[in-house]
Amino acid sequence: MRSAFEIVAEPNRRAILSLLVSSQRSVGEIESRLRMSQPTVSKHLRVLRDAGFVDSTVDAQRRLYRLKPQRLQELDDWLAQFRRLWSTHLDALERHLDRMEQSTPPRKRKRKTR
Repeated sequence: MRSAFEIVAEPNRRAILSLLVSSQRSVGEIESRLRMSQPTVSKHLRVLRDAGFVDSTVDAQRRLYRLKPQRLQELDDWLAQFRRLWSTHLDALERHLDRMEQSTPPRKRKRKTR
């Protein structure tokens, strides 16, 4: 089985996942929104379903796909370490900018002459 990272590395699959964040969608809706062919959409949905990122239900003649956010947890867990790193750096930058702002006297604006 491929890793979550391999699955979402493909741009079309990421686009499909992004569409499914807001609501469940049929293959036809995904096709028209992303301007992909039905076979291409179906292929990517099959990969996403097999990997546990989406599931589907049948509604009359349509199959509706929805996101299964639990599978995204693996990605989120891995990204957490980088969020902490960036958060620390951004906090330090904010403190530095605050100190600069406090130690720099305000500038006077030059008046335009005509």
